[in-house]
Amino acid sequence: MWKYLQEGIAPWIERMGFTVTIHPNPKPGFGPILMAERIEDPALQTILTYGHGDTVRGLDDQWDAGLKPWELKEVGDRWYGRGTADNKGQHALNLTALEHVLAARGGKLGFNLKLILETSEERGSNGLKEFVAAHAAALAADVLIASDGPRVAPGIPTVTTGTRGTFHFDLVLDLRPGGVHSGNWGGMIADPAIVLAHALAAICDRHGKILVRDWLPRNGLPAQVRAALAGLELPSEESATIDPNWGEPGFTAAEKVFGWTSFIPLAMVAGRPENPVNAVAPSARAHCQIRYTVDSDPAIFESALRSHLDAHGFPEVRIENAGIRMPASRTDLDNPWVGWTVRSMEKTLGKHVQVIPNSGGGLPGDVFVDHLHVPLVWIPHSYNGCKQHGPNEHFLIAPAREGLAAYTGIWWDLGEQGTP
Repeated sequence: MWKYLQEGIAPWIERMGFTVTIHPNPKPGFGPILMAERIEDPALQTILTYGHGDTVRGLDDQWDAGLKPWELKEVGDRWYGRGTADNKGQHALNLTALEHVLAARGGKLGFNLKLILETSEERGSNGLKEFVAAHAAALAADVLIASDGPRVAPGIPTVTTGTRGTFHFDLVLDLRPGGVHSGNWGGMIADPAIVLAHALAAICDRHGKILVRDWLPRNGLPAQVRAALAGLELPSEESATIDPNWGEPGFTAAEKVFGWTSFIPLAMVAGRPENPVNAVAPSARAHCQIRYTVDSDPAIFESALRSHLDAHGFPEVRIENAGIRMPASRTDLDNPWVGWTVRSMEKTLGKHVQVIPNSGGGLPGDVFVDHLHVPLVWIPHSYNGCKQHGPNEHFLIAPAREGLAAYTGIWWDLGEQGTP
């Protein structure tokens, strides 16, 4: 991480006139944070942009033949490599656009620009909140305009004003010190795997409808969100097919992923699946995740689940390690910076730009809202099928080129009249 910031990013942006400092993370064991600024005139507007230089593990042995996570390779319409989509390719694209606008304008932008580039986003942006709070004066800006995450579809330029949050917890059932013979004991003692499976079924029905209703947006789907998503059809990708019968009944796919709550058991275990023995397992555990929008109240998630499990006959199932990993964030869709960005992109690209209230995934937008009080404008360059957390991660070339054009237009237009 230090090498990426010191050797990959710092020399490049210093050539563009940035003053750069690289700081250790306020939290021990997490990656460093780069802060840079390019001030032409304190009287001009100041834009803040963001990226993250860390990735998930390479998973080298799982990539297709001829592909490697740490080697960039072009195949057909794709650039393969770990970090191409999440997130090095995205902020590299934006900085490339900036470089060309600076050259075209003779070394002047007509606005001030600040950059924060962290390296612990894949671990929940640990330390970023403390860092931004401590450097709030140095990072002060009028708006955050940055890129991460997927478009709503590969061919649809997208602006999103926030992200869903993530809340994690473990469901745990320990019934005895060790496993017991399945022949001598099976059928007459409680099986924790079966009990835990039924507890999960009490949380979510057979078709994915969440039954813990206090997890949902407090006043239902907001009218502004419903209006923004009206008519938006999400495509299936090669990696996954949308199931119209899964999730909240009566909702579109866009409403489910951009406006609602989802519940996902990320991992479950009882016994030793890799080496099973003829025994009734002594315990069972599931690590679960809630993705939620700003319209839900995560402060009551754990207590609501406890009450729900008790009411449905599962007082013995414990809830452990419950808490927010990444808070939800959202800027009002009517914010002037949102409209300005959409108009700039549509002028450059000559096509419709889709605005969504928040992406389905998580980003640390709340940090910038809480400590810098800036509106959020995210412009994603990737797509849902990019496989950024698995093998064969790739960046689609056509949306990347379109994103490069859009960002060149944004950097140019920021130096013109008519910004908010």
